[in-house]
Amino acid sequence: MKYAEQVTFGGSALDRAGEIRNDAKAVEAARSDSEARAVLFWRGKPLITPERPAALVRLALDHPVLQQAVADPILLGREDGAALFAFDISSWMPEGLDATALGGFLDPSEQHHPQLPDTMVFAELRRIMTWLDARDAELAATGKAILGWHDIHRFCARCGHETNITQAGWQRTCPACQGAHFPRTDPVVIMLITHGNSVLMGRSPGWPEGMYSLLAGFVEPGETLEAAVRREVFEEAGVQVGAVSYLASQPWPFPASLMFGCSGVATSSDITIDPVEIEDALWISREEMLEIFAGHHANILPARKGAIAHFLLENWLADRLD
Repeated sequence: MKYAEQVTFGGSALDRAGEIRNDAKAVEAARSDSEARAVLFWRGKPLITPERPAALVRLALDHPVLQQAVADPILLGREDGAALFAFDISSWMPEGLDATALGGFLDPSEQHHPQLPDTMVFAELRRIMTWLDARDAELAATGKAILGWHDIHRFCARCGHETNITQAGWQRTCPACQGAHFPRTDPVVIMLITHGNSVLMGRSPGWPEGMYSLLAGFVEPGETLEAAVRREVFEEAGVQVGAVSYLASQPWPFPASLMFGCSGVATSSDITIDPVEIEDALWISREEMLEIFAGHHANILPARKGAIAHFLLENWLADRLD
């Protein structure tokens, strides 16, 4: 698909500096460079300047706010030859924090740290992902995903001992059994399933009213992408799928997935949903989808911009899936 990497988080040719991650002296030299910069996170939220076009903030490594970091920084890569590190200050507690506003489907709250200018805030990446350019989106997605992995993988899966951060943040090593653990990414298929002039859409329980999207599901061990597409569509909607093709991929750091966008041709059209998996599924014609994308449909909202579902549907409507 010629437009594949134009999807949000689709890649910006970031130099990830993988060749120095296991060289402690090289990493320290990169960190000591006066041009090195920090990308700051709080509970998974990147620090940005929200005035559009929004930008990911890059702080000098001697900024006093970085002293509140809860662990060693993560080497994200290099930009114009200078290193970029992700710092996490999740231990900071904003004054008057309304915890009920956090963790929802689309957290609208923003947090301002008193040691930073008023023009800088921590904002939920799911909400602001389309405000960022490709480079900032890739950095934010990478930092959020790997910091989230460290947060829930502190202990060795082999022996239970607490592990240490190694390889500039891209590995955890167990000092007891020498086990090496690497950041986890879960493969997920998301499917543009068509039958004639219509596309299959569904909604999960708990989604905002009117929200529908393409069906999606995790790839199981020992399973191809094509098999996962056919299995997930049949399990969720009772629809049989024939030919399957790969279209595009998208890192999705909510918390740690890689979405494989695929197209599939349905060989049956009757829908029988699994109510445990989804709340509803239906066929939507191209003409009706155009109405939805224009925001004129009475019951269904457009797929969220920035998500690969929106990207695939938009290209399907424009007949650009080749």
